[in-house]
Amino acid sequence: MPSLTTTQAPKGLEGIVATTSSICYIDGDQGVLAYRGIDIHELADHSNFEEVCYLLWFGKLPTRNELKELRERLAAERTLDPAILHNNDHNANVAKAIRLTSQIAMIVAAYDRIRKGKKVVESERSLSHAANFLLLLNGTKPSETAERALDIALILHADHELNASTFAARVTAATLSDMHSAVTSAIGTLKGPLHGGANEAVFHILQAIDKAGVEPVDFVKGMLAEKKKVPGFGHRVYHTEDPRATHLRKMSSDLGKSNGQSKWFDMSHKIEEFVKVEKKLNANVDFYSASTYHILGIDVDLFTPVFAVSRISGWAAHVIEQLDDNRLIRPRADYIGPAYPQQYVPMERR
Repeated sequence: MPSLTTTQAPKGLEGIVATTSSICYIDGDQGVLAYRGIDIHELADHSNFEEVCYLLWFGKLPTRNELKELRERLAAERTLDPAILHNNDHNANVAKAIRLTSQIAMIVAAYDRIRKGKKVVESERSLSHAANFLLLLNGTKPSETAERALDIALILHADHELNASTFAARVTAATLSDMHSAVTSAIGTLKGPLHGGANEAVFHILQAIDKAGVEPVDFVKGMLAEKKKVPGFGHRVYHTEDPRATHLRKMSSDLGKSNGQSKWFDMSHKIEEFVKVEKKLNANVDFYSASTYHILGIDVDLFTPVFAVSRISGWAAHVIEQLDDNRLIRPRADYIGPAYPQQYVPMERR
């Protein structure tokens, strides 16, 4: 069987380089995350989500006019037009990326208001993407603090190399399927609790601690005694602090103080300090996003959809990159079954 690989591959393809990409750089040992080479800390401190979208899609930071034009195009697409482009060339896919980024945020916010019997709010073209989402979700213009907090959260979640949902999107796109199908694959993958949902689990723990009125560390000790995993800690790639957690920790603290809801950060911080010492695990992006999203007025079951509100920008960038230089993604499996050849055994001899 000369066509079969003899290379041993780890389960889950851990550590295997499956493609080349110019979008996202990660150094798990040093705790580095960068989009197009720019460190996530610089982007979180100085950039905004629209600018990061431009960087992901076009490979460079925009000029003032280019950013203005992108914001205008995003604003223009904040309508739920049923028409879908069938063209699959580069320019058409960029147009789809812009449309999907604007509309997924609208869909999540509209869904939440409809299920609560509230009127769907119209977007305001003058507002940023982050401010528009909070307006559409809560019905009022957000404070500058809340707008900036969500803006940074969107930046931090925009892309993360070949995570499960992005890989699913690229596999789908590699068959020469379309942008919408690839994003659907990504969303379906995100639905799985081993990819999305960890921050929901974190906040359920915080709610349980708050309701019971117990010490956070005692509660977590009880979980560990029952062999339960504490969500929001550790990462497949990072072997030091997740650089996204650095910013979300500060956001959780600042938002809690400004909104009189410091208890969520205080509980989280006690848990983080204990787990870091006891289990030698660092908080990941999900841990402090839980308290941050709650203080922003986002219901716990919307945490994962809000992840998609941000990650659509990265999914789209990867689909565009895949289709611009495509090859069908078809890895092989390391066969570990019965040795070849095996003989067929007639029924009467079994």
